[in-house]
Amino acid sequence: FSLLQERLRYVLVSLLVLHGTDSFYVPGVAPINFHHNDPVEIKAVKLTSSRTQLPYEYYSLPFCQPTKITYKAENLGEVLRGDRIVNTPFQVSMNVEKKCEVLCNFPNKPVTLTVEQSKLIAERIREDYYVHLIADNLPVATRLEFYSNREEEEKKKEKDVQFEHGYRLGFMDGNKFYLHNHLSFILYYHREDVEENQDPTYRVVRFEVIPQSIKLEDLKADEKSMCTLPEATGSAPQEIDPSKENQLLFTYSVHWEESDIKWASRWDTYLTMSDVQIHWFSIINSVVVVFFLSGILSMIIIRTLRKDIANYNKEDDIEDTMEESGWKLVHGDVFRPPQYPMILSSLLGSGIQLFCMILIVIFVAMLGMLSPSSRGALMTTACFLFMFMGVFGGFFAGRLYRTLKGHRWKKGAFCTATLYPGVVFGICFVLNCFIWGKHSSGAVPFPTMVALLCMWFGISLPLVYLGYYFGFRKQPYDNPVRTNQIPRQIPEQRWYMNKFVGILMAGILPFGAMFIELFFIFSAIWENQFYYLFGFLFLVFIILVVSCSQISIVMVYFQLCAEDYRWWWRTFLVSGGSAFYVLIYAIFYFVNKLDIVEFIPSLLYFGYTALMVLSFWLLTGTIGFYAAYMFVRKIYAAVKID
Repeated sequence: FSLLQERLRYVLVSLLVLHGTDSFYVPGVAPINFHHNDPVEIKAVKLTSSRTQLPYEYYSLPFCQPTKITYKAENLGEVLRGDRIVNTPFQVSMNVEKKCEVLCNFPNKPVTLTVEQSKLIAERIREDYYVHLIADNLPVATRLEFYSNREEEEKKKEKDVQFEHGYRLGFMDGNKFYLHNHLSFILYYHREDVEENQDPTYRVVRFEVIPQSIKLEDLKADEKSMCTLPEATGSAPQEIDPSKENQLLFTYSVHWEESDIKWASRWDTYLTMSDVQIHWFSIINSVVVVFFLSGILSMIIIRTLRKDIANYNKEDDIEDTMEESGWKLVHGDVFRPPQYPMILSSLLGSGIQLFCMILIVIFVAMLGMLSPSSRGALMTTACFLFMFMGVFGGFFAGRLYRTLKGHRWKKGAFCTATLYPGVVFGICFVLNCFIWGKHSSGAVPFPTMVALLCMWFGISLPLVYLGYYFGFRKQPYDNPVRTNQIPRQIPEQRWYMNKFVGILMAGILPFGAMFIELFFIFSAIWENQFYYLFGFLFLVFIILVVSCSQISIVMVYFQLCAEDYRWWWRTFLVSGGSAFYVLIYAIFYFVNKLDIVEFIPSLLYFGYTALMVLSFWLLTGTIGFYAAYMFVRKIYAAVKID
């Protein structure tokens, strides 16, 4: 119900903001108005590292704790992402400055870290962990200023500002570990227009932090929990020695600034990417190349086909035609059912399920209903949609199974509902056991796993059965030519008609169309970046569908011309050829972009990559199969068969 309410609220929020020219997004559900001195709650989300890929909850490290720890109720997506949103002891009030305050209530008695705690903090610093906090649903960001490669005169004028999500837990200098124990919060507010006699209201529009490491001796604290920060030049950082106990103080300061940024565009800071321009050029480049190649392919195929059909339909040259080689010769075998029709129809059913889910998710996200501010909404929506799309997957699988002369529809429906989801669940369960072993918050809790199983067997399975039942009862696809009783002998094939060569050739065009987008998607998944360019993604998805269909048609045409009529499985495998290139790219990304050295993070990376590649193969294979099937039926319907 909470999910339903959330969706309804999105729909009701009519404020759609266009970010640049990328896509619409709703920047949040509803703004919260604060008055002067109202408490602004700071919550912690998790600790993340792109080196280990294992998120941890905030209190897995010995930070100062409030008197009562309360966790926020989370949606399915947040749980799967490893978010564990929890309250913190930071006391922040709207538009109230704090110079320096001690966090744990004992200024004279500093926090003592045991040897185990010190070791753990040192290990997390070495693993490059970031801490993620939120204030009024805005994630904390660290400002990075640097000079771009401009002319010398311009350098003096302006710096380029970029934001890093979260803040670093600490830093290393040689073999020494230093913890960021003082946080300077900088919060920006926007003053709302109110009537004269009303108190002014404020809205939080940005949340920045400057983390500092300050030695215990340099922080002078009094009985009222106030402290004074040392001069920037004379202070030493707070070292954490993993071999002994360490004493330190956790402190923070709060500074408020007024901002012109309106609440509706407060997420722009987090979503600005330095290379949107490059993104545009790449996408336009892909579009032009793909449509150019598609146009050439279409022209060649249409002209060749017209010539073929005209030749085959010349009644006076029947004898010559019979001696010709070509796709007409296999007309009596082209619709002969393949081996394992149940597995083929099951995989295609899952492909249809994935296709419908991805199309709707990208479209809804492009309209702005799954913005980054609604944490986990994208993943939650994808899970539920996949379950509900089972009815379409079942329908298409059932109808195809009937066309391929299948009889055991109940077994076929069960196979469709369990084959692909079973593989996904199996891989995720094994990976989850490893994550559990590391005590990471990324491990899916047992109740959530049971809930997912109940969704699978309670929603997806019955819907697949329902779709399969109606698909199987429907008239099978109408094949334009009859199948001979005796199979025709297949001539020996040339080397380039090999399956693997076909996969390599067919994968290039679709992969070329989308590989720029793949870089941004990988960065979002593995480097904790926000992904929000759903307008681009929708365009890329359309290009992918077009290029997969065309390549598939070309490949099946060549195959039939070589008098090889076993095209059912081959088309499905070859059309998914771009998944092979996605795997190669994932390996390249792992080696060149990520700094992962340990076994379990590597296992996680390749486990999830295997799932992505499998899903992508099913998706592109299904698109290519249905395009080829329509094409084959069309061309055989156009020639006169005696």
